[in-house]
Amino acid sequence: MDHAEARTTYLPVVPPEHLVSRLHLVAVTNESHVVVCRSVQGWRFLPGGTREPGESLQELAGRELQEEAGANLLGDLIHFSAHQVVSERTEPYRPHLPHPRAYWAYAAARVEITGPPLKPPDGERVIEVLALSPAAAAACLDVEDAVHGDVVHHCEGLVCSIGLLDR
Repeated sequence: MDHAEARTTYLPVVPPEHLVSRLHLVAVTNESHVVVCRSVQGWRFLPGGTREPGESLQELAGRELQEEAGANLLGDLIHFSAHQVVSERTEPYRPHLPHPRAYWAYAAARVEITGPPLKPPDGERVIEVLALSPAAAAACLDVEDAVHGDVVHHCEGLVCSIGLLDR
């Protein structure tokens, strides 16, 4: 797949943390529902985004959950896959990010929706936060972003065994 002036390959690997530039979450509520966000443009996506300077992946997840879903992280991240990204740009997207090879990582985590998204001025303009069954979340995501739908299916198969997603 080509995206963002880069060649991307989805891999069932946990990448080295220092090479992760983005992280998206399969955020699971106590009811075993998956959080899906919808932007003002109509895009449907899993909460997540680009790493800030010096930010750990746990901090990135917590920040993006608050900004995009109004949710709090309730535990550790369970990393399960990533897109390996090889940029065709001469400069990194942001100076602190790895370049030309980086990873867009995916993790699952238990969360609690506590209020509306924070919606910072420079962030996604989220207008709806949904908590759906894993199958419904994947179908909803498939409308705009089949990759995130596939990520939910992949995650469901991996983390059911530890009880994060109950079938």
